[in-house]
Amino acid sequence: MSAETWEDVPLAPPDSIFKLTAAYKADTFPQKINLGVGAYRDDDNKPWVLPVIKKATQILLNDPDLDHEYLPITGLPEFTAAAGKLILGSDSPAIAEERAVSVQTISGTGANHLGALFLSKFYHWDGPKQIYLSDPTWANHHAIFKNVGIEPLNYPYYDPKTIALDYDHFIGTLQSAAPRSVFLFHACAHNPTGVDPTPDQWKAIADVVIEKNHYVFFDCAYQGFASGDLNKDAWAVRYFVQKNIPLLVCQSFAKNAGLYGERVGALHVVPPNKDAAARVKSQLSVLQRSEISNPPSHGARLVSLILTGTDLFEEWNRDIKTMSGRIISMRTELYRILTEELHTPGTWDHIINQIGMFSYTGINPDQAKALIDKAHVYLLSSGRISMAGLNSKNIRYFAENLDKAVRGEL
Repeated sequence: MSAETWEDVPLAPPDSIFKLTAAYKADTFPQKINLGVGAYRDDDNKPWVLPVIKKATQILLNDPDLDHEYLPITGLPEFTAAAGKLILGSDSPAIAEERAVSVQTISGTGANHLGALFLSKFYHWDGPKQIYLSDPTWANHHAIFKNVGIEPLNYPYYDPKTIALDYDHFIGTLQSAAPRSVFLFHACAHNPTGVDPTPDQWKAIADVVIEKNHYVFFDCAYQGFASGDLNKDAWAVRYFVQKNIPLLVCQSFAKNAGLYGERVGALHVVPPNKDAAARVKSQLSVLQRSEISNPPSHGARLVSLILTGTDLFEEWNRDIKTMSGRIISMRTELYRILTEELHTPGTWDHIINQIGMFSYTGINPDQAKALIDKAHVYLLSSGRISMAGLNSKNIRYFAENLDKAVRGEL
């Protein structure tokens, strides 16, 4: 008998976003627009290497002591310490009490996976292993949790009728879920909707979490990138830590440092005391060792230089404001053209009320398909667009065709 030929392995469907990007690249239409990919582009539609990253790279290149030895299993210590302070706050009680465990990961995706794997193995599940994810959420969340044996459940989040947060049903699910349920929250710039709770809503959410003794799994991929303010975008995470809510936080530097390909991220677990922290870190080390042994060094060294150097940190803040500011300006201009010039049917306040890279436009799948097929504007069937794909040269073309799609004229 021959060895396994794998002929019965089912052919998996292609990732929708990468499939969209491939179609965009194959299109020869001169005015084509890619609003699918979640990566920042400058006003010339080019990838932007942050000036502060260029400076940090030069520092590393000129470091005579730099080598390519293995990092510790849990990552570059200077990086993990600085990353923890960035998301939890330098005055965080969790850091002061030495109960914050920080591990370097393969960007935010790796942080989500390691956090999910840790929960799967060590959380004291009262029933089936399940996690509540927002409806909708980042598509990869479902795959990550399924792969470690945790069943994803949906909680109401986005209301297509109001194109806003479905707050009442969201809170209702928190209240009706079994005690000690696990909920995944987006810390800021919700992906894919761009709809975030207000601080007062976060406080009410925290109250229910405390009452029901739920566990919170925070995913933070856009700190600073959302509003331009690193502290503002970390507010929810820090508030929950101050309220002593059991949680972990996934952190990525792909967007806010433009280090997409370097895969720089961290997982932060906040246990109740120092002894528990030591136990958690020991098991995270075992899990990390079995999967990647040691995380990559280059991106972590770049971020570490920026987070620990006063001048570089201040420059990074300016670079973040450049990126977030351009996206906010695109939101403002799109809203202006639709409402003041084209008088596009419907309400478009959500374009400027949403935050971060992504926006749910509120259009339906047929309208999205018309934009792709007739106008060569590539976006998801949900109507989600990446605001970073818009610039001063293509925004009017997009607005005019969006207007036609809404009117049924494409």
